[in-house]
Amino acid sequence: MLEPKYVRESRTVKSSHVLPPDTNNHNTLFGGKLMAYIDDVAAMSAMRHSRRRAVTASTDSIDFLHPIKVDTEVYLEAFVTWTHRTSMEVFVKVMAEDLLTGTRMICATSFLTFVAMGDDGKPTDVPSVVPETPEEILLHEGAEKRSELRSIRRKESKRLAEMLGSRKPWEK
Repeated sequence: MLEPKYVRESRTVKSSHVLPPDTNNHNTLFGGKLMAYIDDVAAMSAMRHSRRRAVTASTDSIDFLHPIKVDTEVYLEAFVTWTHRTSMEVFVKVMAEDLLTGTRMICATSFLTFVAMGDDGKPTDVPSVVPETPEEILLHEGAEKRSELRSIRRKESKRLAEMLGSRKPWEK
């Protein structure tokens, strides 16, 4: 049995200055770029928790709450909120700080699931997680329900993929 770890042991941060090449025609950060940042910081958090390579199993949601504009610092904070046998739920909070005024706001939140991979390339056990702060406890308490919903959604995705098949659009 693996020794449990505190949530704080997986806490990972990443920040970047938003510049014009990072933005769309609205002068806000490209959503796809933010999605890549989210996956990256979440992966580091999962690896920090498991001390194993980790692969993205799902992204439950990315809720974009406010646009992120040029000349802001986008700051992402990720941590493992819950674990199953080989999987880890990671929460990512995205904040933006206007570098000229100091104003900060949460601009997005996201839940992702990662699976720890052993040296043999197969899923391997991960330590359980121990929440301490009110925020960590709140997220930990809701994780089992999110896991159940994730399982239902995954089954539906598999069913849909089977129905749709893999033919190219022009093939009959």
